[in-house]
Amino acid sequence: MKQILAGVLQTAYLDVGPADGPAVVLLHGFPYDVHAFDEVSRILADAGCRCIVPYLRGYGPTRFIDADTPRSGEQAALGADLLALLDALNIQRAVLAGYDWGGRAACVVAALWPQRVIGLVSCDPGYNIQDIAAAGSPALPEAERRLWYQYYLHGERGYAGLAAHRQAFCRLLWELWSPSWGFADEAFEATAASFSNPDFVDVVTHSYRHRFGLVEGDPRYAQIQQMLAQRLPISVPTVVLGGADDGVSSKREGAAAVHGFSGPVSRKVLAGTGHNIPQEAPAAFAEAVLSLLAE
Repeated sequence: MKQILAGVLQTAYLDVGPADGPAVVLLHGFPYDVHAFDEVSRILADAGCRCIVPYLRGYGPTRFIDADTPRSGEQAALGADLLALLDALNIQRAVLAGYDWGGRAACVVAALWPQRVIGLVSCDPGYNIQDIAAAGSPALPEAERRLWYQYYLHGERGYAGLAAHRQAFCRLLWELWSPSWGFADEAFEATAASFSNPDFVDVVTHSYRHRFGLVEGDPRYAQIQQMLAQRLPISVPTVVLGGADDGVSSKREGAAAVHGFSGPVSRKVLAGTGHNIPQEAPAAFAEAVLSLLAE
């Protein structure tokens, strides 16, 4: 475990593999942490890669430097955190690989700063940049049902519920989102320690409120959010991975599955895999990363 000052955070991260290897940044989602990449980072390190695996804002040992910094979970903040980490580590270019919140951070940097990105691995929905202006338009009922946890967190009851029952809440999401993954209690407990971060509840609830336009973002990221609102295409080489048993991400087929990419993109759907793809299918995730380095 290492720590570094990066933007508004003192970011805790793992640094796995040879220091002179090609850089790969592995980015976890909600409600997960760096343990999602334990096996992926081992495979990549054995292949000669340097893997940087950070705890996102609000998770594990990562902390805000200033007590007055808004505990924002907005997409612009996640992207800014990733860019700041690359700068702090003096990494000029890297493969960015993530899912859920981490995939969103990777997509933000790939869209706005493509010169810093060798390639992108993003799990469904692939182009993971939120269209906040359209967030108020209702989806089909089945898609709405899968988002119950987001609507729950919009209110003060949800805030209090997450604060009081953060481990039970997150474990339920693991079960619903990866119904075919028989994860061990030890695997969940190793990650659940990250939910004790004092900023976890504030960052999580802000994220699920901001994406629906219910709360304001941190003003320091307003310019980034304005650029993201333009829905800029992602031009870097990309591999999109989908879990056939994913219990939360909307299923997409054909052109819709790779919408938003102007550069070379491929997509693979993994049988018997749910939402937490790197932890459920680490070999396939690592293969996707290595395919981008082979080009």
